[in-house]
Amino acid sequence: MKLLHLQLILCVVCYAEITADIMPEKQIAPVINRLEEFEKNLPGYLDTHNKLAILLDYDGTLAPIADNPNKTKMPVELEAILRRLAKHPQIFMAVISGRALRDVHALVNIDGVTFAGNHGLEIEYPDGSRHDFELPGEIQRNYTAMVDELKERVEKNGAWVEDKRVSLTFHYRDTPAHLKDELKQLAAEICQRHGFRPNQAHEAIEAKPPVDWNKGEAALHILKTKFGPNWADEVRVVFAGDDTTDEDAMRVLQGLGRSFRIAADAQIQTFADFRLPKQDLMTDLLKWISTVYVC
Repeated sequence: MKLLHLQLILCVVCYAEITADIMPEKQIAPVINRLEEFEKNLPGYLDTHNKLAILLDYDGTLAPIADNPNKTKMPVELEAILRRLAKHPQIFMAVISGRALRDVHALVNIDGVTFAGNHGLEIEYPDGSRHDFELPGEIQRNYTAMVDELKERVEKNGAWVEDKRVSLTFHYRDTPAHLKDELKQLAAEICQRHGFRPNQAHEAIEAKPPVDWNKGEAALHILKTKFGPNWADEVRVVFAGDDTTDEDAMRVLQGLGRSFRIAADAQIQTFADFRLPKQDLMTDLLKWISTVYVC
């Protein structure tokens, strides 16, 4: 019995060590500040002999954060490079956003791109086929009740609710500073009470349904659908995002691709491989890719 007990302990210790080796971990990621530093930090990662999957967030990544989400727009140079890359036969591109699918599709509007909205709950491929995560009836009813209560209790003083059918964003950017904390705390409490998961975003609270699906699961689904179950052997992956919800994709891609977190905070903990301190470095990231695949 003592020997068996010792063997069990050793198995647990070994499993813990193996798990620790493979479990994704957050870090203070090395920073990239200019175009030349992409190749310096990732020598030979891009190669025209390999297919490339580019997965990107929209707000704060492809487009700078605006005071109103209806005012966001991709910079002209970035959009031009994005369009050239999307046409390359060796490149697959997807935009995975917290926005409603129709919204992000209209804002990017590039042929051949796969779009995922509502943090990946709805996915549309270039051929028009879709994958929609079906929410249980109870969650759908809770969502409707949550939207109604939020609109009644916290949609005031410049704050407003963006209803995306299966997830929502409570925006308080235009709320007077002395009222923001109270409103966002109340909004988060309302979301939690209805069973939804509130996440802090840029001057906003994002409420996602209590399901095991997020930008990470969506990224894996998209890659498996396009390249098969052994996608990691078939394609190089680049992911970029700026928000806490993008960390789900950075986590599942750690060790399987290269991800970039856009954040000004030098001490931010992230699953990403690298940090970009400014959104306009996304143009340099796409230029780096373009020098290999397009030029």
